[in-house]
Formats: sequence, C-alpha cells, structure tokens
Amino acid sequence: MIVLGIESSCDETAVAIVKDRKEILSNVVASQIDIHKEFGGVVPEVASRIHVENISYLIEEALKKAGLTMEEVDAVAVTKGPGLIGCLHVGVQAAKTLAFAFDKPLIPVHHIAGHIYANELVVDVQYPVLALVVSGGHSQLIYMKDEVSFDILGQTQDDAIGEAYDKVARVMNLGYPGGPKIDKLAKEGQPVCQLAKPKTQGKYDLSFSGLKSSVLQYTKRMERLGQTYKDADLACSFQECALGEIFDKIRLVLDDYPDIRHFVVGGGVSANSRLREMVEELKTEYPQVTFTVPPMSCCTDNATMIAVAGTIAYEHGRTGDASLTGDSGWEIQ
Repeated sequence: MIVLGIESSCDETAVAIVKDRKEILSNVVASQIDIHKEFGGVVPEVASRIHVENISYLIEEALKKAGLTMEEVDAVAVTKGPGLIGCLHVGVQAAKTLAFAFDKPLIPVHHIAGHIYANELVVDVQYPVLALVVSGGHSQLIYMKDEVSFDILGQTQDDAIGEAYDKVARVMNLGYPGGPKIDKLAKEGQPVCQLAKPKTQGKYDLSFSGLKSSVLQYTKRMERLGQTYKDADLACSFQECALGEIFDKIRLVLDDYPDIRHFVVGGGVSANSRLREMVEELKTEYPQVTFTVPPMSCCTDNATMIAVAGTIAYEHGRTGDASLTGDSGWEIQ
C-alpha cells in the first residue's frame, strides 16, 4: 500500500510517500519558521499564502525522490483538521485535485491521529495505548483501546504546552520558536525559582496558563525588589514545572488503567530533550509497559505521519469524497 500524504495545518508545507506504514519512500518539508520568526509567531494569512506557493513543487519533488508516478500511488491522504483554516484548505484542495485527476481514494486524516501513528514508523504499536500529544496547539492524554478508538482522558484547560513555551520565551526575550531555546538554556540551570504549581479541575487535565503568568510575575517581582536571577535557572524551573505537571498525570493514568500495554508520544514538544529523559525514567517505574518516542524527524509537523494515518484509516474503510473540506475544530474520533 503506497500512500501520498499532505500536511499543511500550520506553518509547514509537507508531502511524503510511505509504503505499508513503515517504509518512507520520500519526505519533503518546506518550513516557514524563519519567516514567522520576524513576527514572533505564526501569522495565518502569511502561512496560507506560502503554502499555495510551495504545494505543487513539493508534490512533484516527493514523487521524484520516491521514483514514482501518481499512477503508482494507491491513495492520497491529507490533514483535514484541526489547524489554521486557510492553511488546511490549501492541502485539502491539492489532495482533492490529485485524487480526482488520477482516480485515487481520498483519505481525510486528523492531525492528532497523525502524531500518534507516527510511532508506527519505528515500532508495531500494541493496544491498549496511552498517547501523550504535546505541541504548540495541543496537550492531550488519549486512551486507545484499539487502532481506531480515541478516548480523551485529559487535556489542557487553557494554553497548550508548546504555546506556553513560546510565551515564556517571549517574556524572557529568547525569540521564536521558544521550545528549543528554553530546552537548551535549561540545561545550564537549576530549578530554584519559585513558580506557581498548575491547578486543574479534571483528574487528568492539564493547565499551563497560570504557570506562564507565574514566570512573568517572577520577573516583575525580582525587578521590583532589585534582585537578580539567572535566565538558565528560570528556564529550568519553568520546564521542570511544566513537564512535571504532565508526567504526574501520566502516572495517574498508568496507575488507574493497568491494561495499558504501550505508551507513545507525539507532537512537536516530543523533541524536547528533558521530556525524553523523563520518559526513560518512567520505564523503570512501569516495566510492564512499552515506551516509544518517535524519531526527531517525525516529531514536528510532517507528512509521513499523515501517510501512515491515511493507510490505517483506509484499511478501516475511512475515506472521503469531493465534499471534503478543511475543519479547524475537527474533533478526533
């Protein structure tokens, strides 16, 4: 089964071709980070216009690198949502055009499902699964009893963790994107700054808005008192508190759901080095569970994960038609 995947939900235009869930035949990505860096974040209108400029070339490049023609591709998968609506429409229209022109099945894919299924590229996922999805727009703990069931046990009540990283980086004048910068700086510091511990209503829910505000209040308080602090210590304190919140909830779920066989991570924040260390620590606490973090190339938005998710959806009879359109608020199901 050879599937061409298209991803355009935010600021990466990506096209990939994957065979039988595992073999990446091609994977091309055009990132817009350097452009949006000037604005301190993603500008939706700018992002969608750049997708229009990139998409046709990337489709051609993906086919060329794979050494294939569209006639040899079995299906076309595309991110339907969630994401920025203008950006989603570019990918969806490109996918619909390909599917119509070459008479191929069209498969709508949920972006979060793509992040979860990215783990299939490196391991055969065992169910039931607990999936942690952490990115600039999402922070969720999802229980999957089988390959196509998604039960959201907990999610952020406000900011996603990646969004919190970006906002804290802005407070600290570190620039955009904030995640990699804070992760790098935190290695040089100690968690000695007193920050507010996140509070949530749901047992497995997450919250990062209060923690973000606590960082701002800390810098203002220290300035008002005329006291100094190390940026590395503040970065480390924020990161330990944010990730500690997540891993406390992971432990609660693993204790409450003893049937879980596999824990997987997905989303851009899964590239964080401290998060990966904390996953390693979990392995010793829960030896009965298999732990998987996808390779760095599959953490941020990419089309290989969309092609894998499309393959799985197609195997379960989930296809789209000419009425397919982008859905910025599409619920995973």
